[in-house]
Amino acid sequence: MAESIRVEHAAHHDDHHGHHEMSFTAKYIFPLDHKMIAMQYMFTGMFMALVGGFFAYAFRWQIAFPGTDAPLWGQVTPADYNSLVTNHGTIMIFWVAMPVLIAAFGNYLIPLMIGADDMVFPKINRLSYQIFLISAIIILASFFVEGGAFGGAWTAYPPLSTKAEYSLTPLGSTFWITAVALEFVAFLLGGINFITTAMNSRAPGMKMWDIPMVVWMIVIASILFMLSVGPLLAGGIMMLFDQNLGTAFFDPDRGGDPILWQHLFWFFGHPEVYVVLLPAVGIVAEVITVFARKKLFGYKTVLYTAIGTGVLSFTVWAHHQFIAGIDPRMANVFTVTTLLISVPIAEMMFVYIATLYGGSITLSTPMLWALSFIFEFLIGGITGIFLGASGNDIYMHDTYFVLAHFHYTFYPIAIIGTYAGFTFWFPKMFGRMMNEKLGKIHFWLTIIPFNTIFLPLFVLGAAGHHRRIFDYRNYPELSYPWMWDLQALATYSLIVMLLAQFIFFYNVISSWISGPIAPKNPWNSNTFEWTAASPPPHGNWPEGLPTCYRGPYEYSHPDRKSSDYWPQNEPA
Repeated sequence: MAESIRVEHAAHHDDHHGHHEMSFTAKYIFPLDHKMIAMQYMFTGMFMALVGGFFAYAFRWQIAFPGTDAPLWGQVTPADYNSLVTNHGTIMIFWVAMPVLIAAFGNYLIPLMIGADDMVFPKINRLSYQIFLISAIIILASFFVEGGAFGGAWTAYPPLSTKAEYSLTPLGSTFWITAVALEFVAFLLGGINFITTAMNSRAPGMKMWDIPMVVWMIVIASILFMLSVGPLLAGGIMMLFDQNLGTAFFDPDRGGDPILWQHLFWFFGHPEVYVVLLPAVGIVAEVITVFARKKLFGYKTVLYTAIGTGVLSFTVWAHHQFIAGIDPRMANVFTVTTLLISVPIAEMMFVYIATLYGGSITLSTPMLWALSFIFEFLIGGITGIFLGASGNDIYMHDTYFVLAHFHYTFYPIAIIGTYAGFTFWFPKMFGRMMNEKLGKIHFWLTIIPFNTIFLPLFVLGAAGHHRRIFDYRNYPELSYPWMWDLQALATYSLIVMLLAQFIFFYNVISSWISGPIAPKNPWNSNTFEWTAASPPPHGNWPEGLPTCYRGPYEYSHPDRKSSDYWPQNEPA
């Protein structure tokens, strides 16, 4: 089977040599080239990030300055607030983190890093993006239907999500669950492609231990997604039936069980954290080895701990339900598994720190992002231990402490990981170098405000500030002056951070148009993608696919006297 795929792929490569000039539509609208599909995912995800970020600004303004008009939005009504909070979370996870970290980087990097000319199934690849785009249009369209967008929180707990008289968004609820279901279908198709391509289209000589870490991480993430998404897809169909056909799967008034949805959601929802974490971890591995000029410390250790993390991720979901009425004996079990899963993640971080130790470190923009990922994610991991203990979680649950912890895990994953990868591979993607000065300004104006947004929320959460409250003036115990000061600090910090992103977009556009021409290998890196032209042409290597002679991280090798890097395609 594997051999037949290789033969078909070789024939596909030969087709690339004789390809005719494609029309604009074939090249940019309905492409088959993995790199163009990656760009479609990348820029769609970035657009959705702007939408999700704007939503965060609007509802955070209401939290800090209730009853006042939010600039560019106006008065935030209770219905607006619920819809904004719900769709901010939904969009940032499902339409930003997943399409960018898995689909965009996976599509772009996997063929280039394993020495293939394209994905094994290019038409399925295109179909995956088209379904994803339809799902994005549906979630945005939900804001313009009668009743407005869904307002039942991104976890969609019933009966709030299934009864229109509760959510007041009869069409918005249906649009939301339909969009999420379609997005899942898109990523199932993409995952099939990633796994098949990585396992069957590697360059001659590339063994399993020669595969770059980011490819491994995207493959493992795809497997995790495919194993975990089934129950939630089934639950989503059941919810659609409850909303529109009068069934009662989750309606307690008619014998349904709302707790069932929580189990179905979190059985997927917690592995989902690691689905997007692992690609970011892989990106960081590529960046720190290049800019520390050191071999990755413990390649197999990182790989085995990633697999262990994936396995353990299926055993922790019920820590989200410690106050939902689960058996205290089961709470003890999930407390133990939750604490256990911190071990492989911590091990990965320690491996990265060991890689940095003694290295010749260059603080370029990608490296700054990679280092900040380690620092910020460790804060998220440590605070997660507080919430993993069932006794402590009873107090902390649904407070701002949870929200701050969540953002200290997901922001490094979705945003910092993206910026690390994008700034690192930008020369390869666009054939130009980014402006380093603007890159560092953008970095500091993003990282500092991020911490001044969420560090105060740890304090507010410990003080009892519960989330999803429209107007804290109604609760005197949550309305002390110092609390309002922290809310204002978080809100102003968010505005600064959002405005800083325009520096990034300016840097991208100006560098793309007039930045210095990028050589094939500006970072002196070892992996295959840096042996192709910048940007790579159709088919990646028209002159012939490369051959692999060694692993991806042979930096500062004692047997290599001429330079401190040793590309995978160079014979010994």
